[in-house]
Amino acid sequence: MEHTWLSLIPFVIVISMSIWLKNILPGLVVGLLAGAFIVQTDILKGAYQTVSYIVTTLSNGNNIKIIGFLYLFGGLVGMMNISGGIKGFSEWIGTRIKTERGLLGLIWLTLPFTFMMPMFRIMMIGPVIKSLIKKINAPKQRVGMMMDISTESVIVLLPVATAFVGFMVSLVEGNIRKLHLNMSSYHVFLLSILFDFFAIVMLIIGILFTFWNPASRKRQSQPRNHEMLDDEGNEFHRAGIQKELSLVKAQPWHLIFPVFLLLGLSLFLLWKDGTDRGAKTVFDAFSMADATFVMLLAVFITLVLSFVFYIIRHQPLHEILYHFYDGGNQMMEAISLLVLIWSLTLSAEDLGFSKFISSTLGSFLPAFLTPVTIFVLGSLIGYFIGSSWGTWGLFMPLGMSLAVSTGASIPLTVGAVFASGAFGALTSPLGDTTITTASILDMPLVEYARFKLKISVIGAGIAIVLYLAIALFFL
Repeated sequence: MEHTWLSLIPFVIVISMSIWLKNILPGLVVGLLAGAFIVQTDILKGAYQTVSYIVTTLSNGNNIKIIGFLYLFGGLVGMMNISGGIKGFSEWIGTRIKTERGLLGLIWLTLPFTFMMPMFRIMMIGPVIKSLIKKINAPKQRVGMMMDISTESVIVLLPVATAFVGFMVSLVEGNIRKLHLNMSSYHVFLLSILFDFFAIVMLIIGILFTFWNPASRKRQSQPRNHEMLDDEGNEFHRAGIQKELSLVKAQPWHLIFPVFLLLGLSLFLLWKDGTDRGAKTVFDAFSMADATFVMLLAVFITLVLSFVFYIIRHQPLHEILYHFYDGGNQMMEAISLLVLIWSLTLSAEDLGFSKFISSTLGSFLPAFLTPVTIFVLGSLIGYFIGSSWGTWGLFMPLGMSLAVSTGASIPLTVGAVFASGAFGALTSPLGDTTITTASILDMPLVEYARFKLKISVIGAGIAIVLYLAIALFFL
C-alpha cells in the first residue's frame, strides 16, 4: 500500500487496548480486524481477509508443529501435576529445612524438577514454601521474589524442554520468513539467550540474595488481607491448589521420569537431526536441526512412554486422560495468542510495516542504539500488560525489522526483545507469576509488585548498560 504508516494502526490498537483492559487477547482480535479492514475496506471482504490470515497461519506446517507441541506439552504437565511427583520431593526435603538460607536454597533445588512452565512450578512448590515460611519466620516478600526470579529468569534462558522454547523459536522463525533472511531460527534463538541480559542479571541477583542477607534489613510483617490480592478474581488459585494437593498422593518418580526423559530426548534428537543434515559439531547440529519438529517428536515420545509408566504404576486410566486434556486445554490461551500474533504480523506486512520501519526509524536510528531502544520500549509496555508472550509478539516484528534496516546485530536485538518480556512478566502486578505467588503466600499484590520492581529496576539498569556496551564496542 502507498501509505505504509497505516501499518502502525493495528499495533497501536493492540498496545492501547492491552493497557486499558489488562489483557492482550481482545486487543489482538481488534487489531487483526483493523489491519484486515485497512487492506480490504469493504465489510465483507475485510471479514474474508481476517479469516484468510488465520487460515494461512494455520496452514503453515511449522506453525502446526508449534501448536501441537504446546498442546501435548500442556497435557504432559497436566499428567505430572496430578501424579504427585514434586509434592513427594518437596515434602521430603522440606523436613530438612531449618533456616532462611536453607529455604531459599530449596527454591533453587526444586528447579531441575519444575522448570517446564512457570505456573506449574509456582503452584506445586508454593504451598510447601508457605508452610516453611511459617515454620522459620522468613520474610515473605524476599522468599516470593526468589520463587519468581528462579522461575521467570530461568525459563527464558533454557534452550529445550519448555513451552517457552516453542513459542520463542516460532516468533523468530516467523519474522525470519517475513524478512526473507537466510538464517536458522533456532540458531538465532540460541545466540539470543546469551544476550538476554535482564534475565541473566536477575538470575545473578537472585543467587546473591540467596547467600547474602544484609544485617541492616528489618523484617516487616505483611498484612494478610486476601481480598487485596487481585481485583480480577484470581484468588481461586490458592484454594484450588491446596484442595488439589490435598488429594494427590506423593510420588516423586512420577515427575522425575518424564522430566529427564523429555530433557534427554530433546537433546539427543536435536543432535541426531542436525547430524543427519551434515553437522560436524554439537552446536552446529543444534543450529541445523529442525527444532520445531524435534520438540514435537520429543514431547510425543515422552507423553506415550509416560502414559505407559503411569499405567504400570497403577494410576487410574480415566484420571490420566482427564488431566492430559485438562493440561492441554490450559494451553489454549497461549495457542490462541500465538495464532493471533502470527495473523496480525501477516496483516501488518501487507500494510508495509517493514518498509515503514526501514524508511523512518531505520533511516536515522544508530545501529548500536537499536537493541537498547527495543529493550526499554518493550519493558515499559511489558510492565503495563504483564505478559512476556504478549510483549514478545508485539516487539519481535519491530525489533527484527529495525535490526535489518539499521544493520544492528539480530541475535542481540532478539535477546533484547526477550529480555523486555522477562522484565514485564517479573515486575508487573498483572503478571501471572506475581498474582499467583502473592496469592499463595498471602501477600498484598500491589505491595509485593512494588518490592520486586525496586530490585528489578537495578537489573534493568545493568542490562541497559550491557546492551549499549556490547553493541558499541563488540558487535
